[in-house]
This record gives sequence, C-alpha cells and structure tokens, in this order.
Amino acid sequence: MARSLLASIFGMRCPSCREGKLFSNSNPYRLKGIAEMHNRCPNCGQVYEPEPGFFYGSMYVSYGITVAIYVAIVVLMTIFGNPGIWEIVISLSVVLIIVAPMVFRLSRSVWAHMFIKRKKESKKND
Repeated sequence: MARSLLASIFGMRCPSCREGKLFSNSNPYRLKGIAEMHNRCPNCGQVYEPEPGFFYGSMYVSYGITVAIYVAIVVLMTIFGNPGIWEIVISLSVVLIIVAPMVFRLSRSVWAHMFIKRKKESKKND
C-alpha cells in the first residue's frame, strides 16, 4: 500500500519507497538514540545519507518549524488573553523543551524527502 507524501514525512518513512523506517528507534523521547538512523532503508535499500553532512541542512527546516510553532503559540495566547512577556517566554520555553525531539526528527524527515527521489512503483503482474 503506497503512502502519501505527508504520511511518509510525518510517519518518518523512507522517502524512496515510503515504507521503511528512517530511524532505528521509533521513540523520539529516548534521547540516547534520538539521531540513530538506519544507513539504508530496510525495505528498498535506499542510502539515507547520500553524502557526508547531508543532514546539516535539516537545521534550516528545524528553524522554520520552530518559528511556525512559536508564532502559533503567541497568536493563540494573544487571542485567548493578554499575556505578559514572561508568560510568553516561559510558555515558549516549555513547549520547545517538549517538542524538540519531534522537531529534530521531523526536520530530518522533511530534508530527506526534499532531496531523495521517490522510486517509481513497480506494477505487479497478477
């Protein structure tokens, strides 16, 4: 069953076949192994890091995701009340600490999907 692009990105799946897992451990909150990725897709054999330092670019994606989260929180806080600067700073800090492992992994998944081409699906003869 073929996954959609968004399901593959958010499911942390291989950008090539959209089936194999990107990360060795599916729990992002196990901080000891947060960055451990398979070298190749367990399903199709796609190399996940085509060149050394490939995932350094995912920092730009991470920055964009973090800014979007911050803007959403500040807008929501402003709509539902009149927060002071320290309420905003504390809220943003708490949210960042909670979502940082997910943002890290999501940014790597987005980056991989941007630069690793999807393989054409083979048609099976019945």
